[in-house]
Amino acid sequence: MRNTFAATIVAACGLFFAGSTLAQEFPQVYAKEGYVVKDREKLGGTGLGTVHCEYAFPRDKALPDQAIKEVAWLTLPPGASIGVHKHEKNEDAYIVVSGSGVFVAADGTETPVKAGDVTIARKGESHGMKNTGSDPLVILDVIAQQ
Repeated sequence: MRNTFAATIVAACGLFFAGSTLAQEFPQVYAKEGYVVKDREKLGGTGLGTVHCEYAFPRDKALPDQAIKEVAWLTLPPGASIGVHKHEKNEDAYIVVSGSGVFVAADGTETPVKAGDVTIARKGESHGMKNTGSDPLVILDVIAQQ
């Protein structure tokens, strides 16, 4: 009986500490102070201008079994764009936070977007974004994989 109890306690402690390590590696809250910040040229391969990127969760941190692969705040100054590109394995959602621009769909169709709009490019679809306004275009970018 004692050995079973001791084994149960050891197993429970192991799960607790393993969970603690995982919680430290993959928290549920990502504070702005911990973001990875980069200014990127030619975003999407053919984008114009410099896009300011603040990665709350960069894709190189995601494990294979995690659906969310990246979460980033992207700021496109007037005239900047994210070039049309394809996600072979991922889906990509842009949530427009402020500013205005045009979403470029897989077939080249351009659709005006503004704060509050959401775009989704499904796996295998191409997409891009252009800031056509006079203010910065801020989007929250969420990339996920099934």
